[in-house]
Amino acid sequence: MKSKMIFEEPLFLEDVSKVASLNLPWDILKNKTLLVSGATGLIGSFLIDVIMKRNMEYSMNCKVYALGRNLNKAEKRFGSLLNGSSLSFIPCDINKPLSESGAPPVDYVLHLASNTHPVAYATDPIGTIMTNVIGTKNLLDFCVSHSVSRFLFASTVEVYGENRGDVDKFTEDYCGYIDCNTLRAGYPESKRCGEALCQAYIKQSGLDIVIPRFSRTYGPTMLMDDSKAISQFILKAINGNDIVLKSDGKQYYSFSYVADAVSGLLTILLKGKCGEAYNISDSSSDIHLKDLASLIAGYCKKRVVFELPDAVEQAGYSKATNARLDSDKLQRLGWKADYSISEGIQRTITILRDMINQ
Repeated sequence: MKSKMIFEEPLFLEDVSKVASLNLPWDILKNKTLLVSGATGLIGSFLIDVIMKRNMEYSMNCKVYALGRNLNKAEKRFGSLLNGSSLSFIPCDINKPLSESGAPPVDYVLHLASNTHPVAYATDPIGTIMTNVIGTKNLLDFCVSHSVSRFLFASTVEVYGENRGDVDKFTEDYCGYIDCNTLRAGYPESKRCGEALCQAYIKQSGLDIVIPRFSRTYGPTMLMDDSKAISQFILKAINGNDIVLKSDGKQYYSFSYVADAVSGLLTILLKGKCGEAYNISDSSSDIHLKDLASLIAGYCKKRVVFELPDAVEQAGYSKATNARLDSDKLQRLGWKADYSISEGIQRTITILRDMINQ
């Protein structure tokens, strides 16, 4: 039986509609164009669904150019919407100058492309770094040459490094420890460098830039090859298997359901101050990894089993054991999360199961 596509799933469409109806200054995007890298990823694809919903229900008339390497993946994800009046795909390797891609003039650029899971960090460390540094520079140069209104650089909780034990949660001015002489440092250090590039282009080229820092994000738009712990827990759940925990589970992290992550992104894009970084998280989604595994196991009526990681997995794992974000700064812009960790997990598993079992 053919699987249902995600944009046919009622519960998912409910999430998209909720974000599309938020009280935000949407008129800023009316009749504008967006260039989105990482368009088929966890966050980028949900964002594009929201923009398409705004176009259909609220006549926003916002054109999106989706950058990516794989047209087939984009066609599968967006279906008939792709290459219509509001959404076009541009084949592009952002590690090459965008002048080679034929990308058109746009009003806003959102850089969401990056390796974002442990196996990718371990098996493609060069690609991880280059996308976050060279890819970012290429997009910033494009913004300068096209007088783009605003650039958004998707950053991460990992820029804070390891908690030195002096705070409970990371505020935007915190700077923890990262051992740069490790393979695993490629991701957080290159994200730090990307943020530094943004500040340089603000100063030297006069660009308007905002930086959302995402907590560990999950949801039904996750990629099936995602090797993050929460993604692996969810994939085990929807396949009816026991949940495999490959550590003692004492890590204490902030998580975000993808709808909350995208509503935070949009709040920052439309209301954030140039040059500022904003944490996206909510205390109702702070949880120890072992408790997260138990939550998912309980929902799917399975056990939590312990297993040693292999060498590739181990090389890609974060060394941070306490990485929770303080989102007061974003909340002062009017943002709030709508889903607790238990609600987000339940929705994710329900949507993915429904798609598979259709």
